[in-house]
Amino acid sequence: MMNGGAVWRQLRADRSVVDNRVSRDTVRRVIGFAGPHRRLISVFLAVMVVDAAGVVVTPLLVQRIVDDGILRGDTRLVTTLALAMAAFAIFNACLSVLGGWLSSRIGEGLIFDLRTQVFGHVQRQSMAFFTRTQTGALVSRLNNDVIGAQRAFTSTLSGTVSNAIAVLVVGVTMLALSWQVTLLCLCLFPLLFLTSRMVGARLAGLTRQQMDGNADLGNMMTERFNVGGAMLLKLFGRRREE
Repeated sequence: MMNGGAVWRQLRADRSVVDNRVSRDTVRRVIGFAGPHRRLISVFLAVMVVDAAGVVVTPLLVQRIVDDGILRGDTRLVTTLALAMAAFAIFNACLSVLGGWLSSRIGEGLIFDLRTQVFGHVQRQSMAFFTRTQTGALVSRLNNDVIGAQRAFTSTLSGTVSNAIAVLVVGVTMLALSWQVTLLCLCLFPLLFLTSRMVGARLAGLTRQQMDGNADLGNMMTERFNVGGAMLLKLFGRRREE
């Protein structure tokens, strides 16, 4: 059993598999899973866009309170803008709740669809497939990898869209307020971009290691805890080594 695990890790360490690029057909298949949920995804993205676009509302209101209200002694304006900030905070909280509900609805629907198709595909395989495939790897695909695919449609997609809209809105607002400060901030963009690329590549490797570790753990528990594995373990008396 230990030799089989070592061979499995050696196969996964093959750089031709790690460096393999995703084909267009695979991308189309992945996008196809979003088809039944396209309406919810559209509403979810719209909510994320509105939420990201409102990132400059509170700072602008604070600016008006300080410049036009406090410094000029206009208590009525300060009260009005403070109430506007409170109303916007409530509106933003409602958007967050709605976005969380849509994200959960889309995510659980995608998990159900993916697991149903993967389970049906595995059920149609021949006996030779189950003979040469480790059960723990299949369980890991149904549990861990499916959740990773679901996050691509919820967390990753929403984060990408909201960050892009936020950068655009903040950039336009900064240009309107002070183009000198905006240019100074843009000078830091190459450094931030290179840093994010380096960190992203490192995180991608760590994520792959995490998924491989989960697969190894699933393989080990499936092999050791079934009847055949327990009998072999007790027969050879290698509990301490395991």
